[in-house]
Amino acid sequence: MWRRVPELLATIVAVSLSPWTAVDASTVGNVVSDTTVSHPETDSGSGSGSGYGSFVNQTRYEINQYRTLSGILPWVDPTTPDNRQSYTSSRGDTWQLVMSDEFNVVDRNFTAGKDHLWVSLDKPDGVNGGLGYYAHDMVDIKCDKSDNGSDVCYLNMKVESSVTNITVYNQYSRPPGFQNITFFYRAAMLQTWNKFCFQGGMLEVRAQLPAVVDAKYKNPDMGKGPNARTTDIDYYPTWPGIWMMGNLGRAIFSGSTRRMWPFSYNKCEPKVFDPSNQRISACDSNPGHGLNPNQGRGAPEIDLLEGGGLAISSSIQIGPGFKKKFRMIDVNETYAEGEFKYCIYNSNCATPGANNPNVPTALYKKRGYTTWYKGLRYGTNGFCAPMAKFKQTYDQINASLTRGITNNSCSIDICPASMDVQSDLSLMDGNPRKARWGINDQGTCSSIMNIYTGSYLCDPDSTDKLCETPRNSTTPKINTMESFAYQMDAISANWDVHVGAYTQFTTYQVEWVMGDTGYIRWMLSGNPLFEIPAESVVNRAQDAEKSNPQLTFPEEPMYLILNVALSAQWGSKPPNPGKACRGDGKKEKDNRICSAFPMYMKVDYVRLYQDRSKNSKMAIGCDPKTHPTRQWILDHLSDFQDDLNYAIDVDGGAPCRSDLDCMIPTNRTISFQTGTCVNKRCQCSTDYWSGPRCTTEMHLTLEATGAKAHSYGPPLALAIAFGAVAIVATMMVMIVCTHRRRVKNAEMQQKLDKMRAKMEMSESFEKTSLLAGDFDDVETQRRNSATPKTTAYQKSV
Repeated sequence: MWRRVPELLATIVAVSLSPWTAVDASTVGNVVSDTTVSHPETDSGSGSGSGYGSFVNQTRYEINQYRTLSGILPWVDPTTPDNRQSYTSSRGDTWQLVMSDEFNVVDRNFTAGKDHLWVSLDKPDGVNGGLGYYAHDMVDIKCDKSDNGSDVCYLNMKVESSVTNITVYNQYSRPPGFQNITFFYRAAMLQTWNKFCFQGGMLEVRAQLPAVVDAKYKNPDMGKGPNARTTDIDYYPTWPGIWMMGNLGRAIFSGSTRRMWPFSYNKCEPKVFDPSNQRISACDSNPGHGLNPNQGRGAPEIDLLEGGGLAISSSIQIGPGFKKKFRMIDVNETYAEGEFKYCIYNSNCATPGANNPNVPTALYKKRGYTTWYKGLRYGTNGFCAPMAKFKQTYDQINASLTRGITNNSCSIDICPASMDVQSDLSLMDGNPRKARWGINDQGTCSSIMNIYTGSYLCDPDSTDKLCETPRNSTTPKINTMESFAYQMDAISANWDVHVGAYTQFTTYQVEWVMGDTGYIRWMLSGNPLFEIPAESVVNRAQDAEKSNPQLTFPEEPMYLILNVALSAQWGSKPPNPGKACRGDGKKEKDNRICSAFPMYMKVDYVRLYQDRSKNSKMAIGCDPKTHPTRQWILDHLSDFQDDLNYAIDVDGGAPCRSDLDCMIPTNRTISFQTGTCVNKRCQCSTDYWSGPRCTTEMHLTLEATGAKAHSYGPPLALAIAFGAVAIVATMMVMIVCTHRRRVKNAEMQQKLDKMRAKMEMSESFEKTSLLAGDFDDVETQRRNSATPKTTAYQKSV
């Protein structure tokens, strides 16, 4: 947007009179979107090479970040309860709340350019055999009445059975071209891509998953109580996800994720791994695009949860994956009658060694090196009612492993409950009062190694025999994309789920600590489900030739994704996938399930805690110096947006209680408002202030398509220099008015001091540390009593 000269000069003078001090970003915990904003213009100018017609590109980058006058952090929702401002990690450290969204405002608009944190998509789901079309109107905020009549609000993500016909370009078809496709479901996806990213912390999401729950549709699990195990997968036809991905790849934008997902690899070893497969390789000493030289980059993935039905998966996806020789023995479909490659999912393969890694023991020992990842830690879902037939003892399992497994598959009496014979069986956190990893001593729902361990990713022209459908040498190339062929790994645990996950809110958590001594731990209301120690990843299996690529434990800045998918490829799927839900309408059970649409994933809140101590490497930001992303995204913007999903900056927008939440600290002589609180949302005063609370100083560049870039937003230091000239020119006038100004400033400062004192008194409440447990009882009590989600500060204003 072009700014009028008088307004620009007023900004320069105002800024020059205020000697602000920048604050360390690690202290503030702030970030702003750095994306180019592409606005179609209404003039008649001709289009150019962008492919979208005539544009004016507004490119901005962050110069400095400042504290808010109230002291609230940029991404924290002021309605987060006072006793949820900190958290005690599984290792006993106190972490601070750095981001939260309580979803208390009904009129949120999640379309591009509207919300400070999230953006909804208008795009078909083109991955994992997706059956749905993501649409903006499938997500909103709903409020229910509590027992005392107060509103209790939540994010409402809808999935419905309805038809969407679209035309898409298929790069993998032969020949590539446009195809007409019908999607029979509409659903929702929200992302914080390039708005809010983080490195490390504890993500906590309280959610209720979608399912057929109304008694009239005869789900046999309903009425058994919240602790019963789910039994009939057909009544759980969706594939919900709460997950994270590195900011260099945008979910379901395949141009951005190709050769980027899910790399976590920072080595240059051409003899071990072909660097051409990794788009940003450590072998590149001059990568450009604002990247660091000789730093391998990618978009790894951490899934807080995905899937549904009888089990939920918690996982990471990283790459490059184990080479074939380090993976589980393949199914030999000619070994026995009826043998087929998917027998691994029932552990009934006849092929020796094809059911579980390192089982039988003697067979795998012949390899001379270990198979798959060692030392993974599996817990249990204690919300499931215990069953005696699943109980184990450590002595029993340890003795079996010491003898060696001779069976061709695992069972509960000879293997850990996880069915992973290389897993850690030590005491949880070394505490003798806690259970052991991998031992189901209570007979509840145990976490089990997911037998799906990854995929081999290829371009359509690849002739690599490991590809799902390698190109025949006689088939001509289609040359639609760069060549690649590489393995990715999925390290995951499936844990049986209780009915309560679908009928009431449940608290899901994941702790992520970076570095070679770090870990990722998944929890259900503080109870450990699964943990991946960094050591298992960075010191993974190796042979004498050191032919297996050695990975970096995930450390990319990651953003959040919430979605409800439907797939034909996974266990949970709707009736008649690929067709209308009811099919021919003759199956009574299918008709009942289809009548239960729409279904909903409800999210009570999203919160993130981080270790903010001096030596912590946890950080907030999508473009950190250690892992820059901004310039890469600007230079490849067409990979990250399309005609219906523009990448648009949002200035301000954070929930606020007063103007103090939307402005930077003042000095003793002048008040300068960078933003104001309008309808309980921060609104920035000019384009030169951004961030969710208008506390980030921006450098602004406007550029017409194909034209030379011009800067219109002076940095603060430059504004001060210009302002100095203005100050000298008006010095005589200021001398005459000195006495009058001093009196006025004294009055202003007195008012400001009173306001700050009032704020400090109201903000002096005790912020107790929340232990990793007892979440659901507290939150359920809060929702039922419907105590308004307010703070002491709100009540005093």
